[in-house]
Amino acid sequence: MGKIIRRFAAPSLAALFLAAAMPVHAHIAHIEISRVESPAFEGFSFGKTGQYKKLVGRAYGEIDPKDRRNALITDILLAPRNLKGMVEYSTDIYILEPIDPLKGNHRLFFEINNRGVIASLRQFNDATTRGTDPSKIADAGNGFLMRQGYTILWSGWDPTVPPGNGRFTINLPIAHNPDGSQIVGPSLEEFVVDDASTTKEALTYPVADLDKSKAQLTARVRYEDKPTVVPPAAWDYVSMNAITLLPVGTPFQQGSLYEFTYPATNPMVAGLGFAAIRDVASFLRRTSKGNQNPFAGDIQFAYTSCVSQPCRAMHDFLRLGFNEDESSQMVFDGVLNWVGGGNGIFLNYRFAQPGRTHRQHIARWFPEYQFPFTNRVISDPVTGKTDGWLRRCLSSHTCPKIFEVNSENEYWAKAASVFQLDGAGKDLLDPENVRNYFLSSLPHGAAEGPGICQQPRNPLEPNPILRALLEALDQWVANGKIPPQSRMPRRANGTLVPSLPQAGMGFPKIPGVQYNGRIHTGDRFDFGPQFDEGILTILPPTLIGTPYMTFVPKTDADGNDIAGIRLPEVAVPLATYTGWALRANAGDEGCDGAGQKIDFPLSKTNREASGDPRLSIEERYPTHLGYVSRVQKVAAELREQRLLLEEDVQRYVEQAAKSTVGNQP
Repeated sequence: MGKIIRRFAAPSLAALFLAAAMPVHAHIAHIEISRVESPAFEGFSFGKTGQYKKLVGRAYGEIDPKDRRNALITDILLAPRNLKGMVEYSTDIYILEPIDPLKGNHRLFFEINNRGVIASLRQFNDATTRGTDPSKIADAGNGFLMRQGYTILWSGWDPTVPPGNGRFTINLPIAHNPDGSQIVGPSLEEFVVDDASTTKEALTYPVADLDKSKAQLTARVRYEDKPTVVPPAAWDYVSMNAITLLPVGTPFQQGSLYEFTYPATNPMVAGLGFAAIRDVASFLRRTSKGNQNPFAGDIQFAYTSCVSQPCRAMHDFLRLGFNEDESSQMVFDGVLNWVGGGNGIFLNYRFAQPGRTHRQHIARWFPEYQFPFTNRVISDPVTGKTDGWLRRCLSSHTCPKIFEVNSENEYWAKAASVFQLDGAGKDLLDPENVRNYFLSSLPHGAAEGPGICQQPRNPLEPNPILRALLEALDQWVANGKIPPQSRMPRRANGTLVPSLPQAGMGFPKIPGVQYNGRIHTGDRFDFGPQFDEGILTILPPTLIGTPYMTFVPKTDADGNDIAGIRLPEVAVPLATYTGWALRANAGDEGCDGAGQKIDFPLSKTNREASGDPRLSIEERYPTHLGYVSRVQKVAAELREQRLLLEEDVQRYVEQAAKSTVGNQP
């Protein structure tokens, strides 16, 4: 198919006169569609919805820097403006929609992508292929989102995503001083080296001055270690955008953390990424046919979904008031966050680096973890502030329905317990528009084999639960049907506990498995006096203390979490599944987003010989029929609780029936 350019934005003459007479607000000026594929997915038909088509292009937006809805964007008044006084940006857009819109469900499913890459087809559709341009039947996985009839949208929002490989990008303006000169300020890079061959590291922003005396490189193994300065003679600039160790070819030390502080220039007005999410969704949802919106009049409800990093962006999206559009209407009706934890994102700052993410071991010196941590508006005894992610949308009456869904890993690696506790460490009640769900014993990201960890990693996926929760969210928004109650570990019932001692946490002493209780602590940093303006002047920051109490889910005797939503694999286990893991190097630090899968002994003889306190598989499941019946019972209970769909119940039962569990000789 040849290249097609379609420009959606030709308002009528009357509309132009109306615009001239009214205040100018943030909006999408026009959309260009450069590629159309119809039908997509090799012509496959998805149930009652039928075939899908694909539209790929770019949206061009502009915002009024003086509008109150944009006032919180850092450096917005230092961005260049067009002749209308507006600040411009452009972003990739990628749309999948039913060819016959009457067969769709009239819902916009806007995945806030992760570092420019699609995740939702893997999470909701069980797709095993990866990429940013789903085209083959296999790319659609089981077709769940399509069978439901969603119009699916991706766009760029993260300005640090590099172009190429189909990643969704956004072009944002660079801020300058009022006199037009370049802004120069401190920037911090962390290099996490997990191999023995890395010799060069890139910088997010160009260096403003190649004088090495104005920069500093340090190294440490553990987070709490005192950093060691790497002398200037042992490193050099490769270019304005990268450094290397000397002599050239010297590798960075495997397992170490390197921090590089330097004078940077050309900061992007990164907070415009939030405005782009708002404006693209609002344009496609609400703009009339007079503006040639391809979906005008079709979208009844709009939902976002995300995995990890962009869910933290959605926390700040709400906190900064971006769910109110240019016409003071709600942008998104529902938000489904998977593994967003209790943190925000390093986006609305000068020299932003939204790709950074805190873990127990890494990225602890970046501004992600600070009050407010919760949807509920509370007073923080540490800072003296009163705030919450929903404070602004409550004031403007634009709060969506929200599902916060987290794994065990968020508690260990990101100190997520603060998002469900008040400042005194007591359980918070959920806001009326929010439900919190904890998926027991799950990692942040499923994987197999040990990788850089000590034990084989946890392969459990959240997909079946996420499918059911999306349906429940839609029913809540569209029909007012009350969703399942929150399922969380709680301080009040003893299922949310300190990580030490091991006996108090409940984790068994498994032969060959190390437990050290290492978690992300509730630290507070000083980034300088302009921090509240989004400007960091103290880098690395000064550690003020560790005032926030952090806890982890308590386990049963097998080491599996007691509270939360227990998948059949956890409720009828063949192994211990954890959301935490330890590195094979780096001083036994946390292994980032990984968990563990520690198989049960096969027989009583094996168990007794190794000294394993966990019952063996043959002791648990003496017959195959008994094992299958237990899986069927658990899956059916989850279905009754609206936490599992019938198609997934059947899938679990079929998998259990095909297994050899209970067929021991």
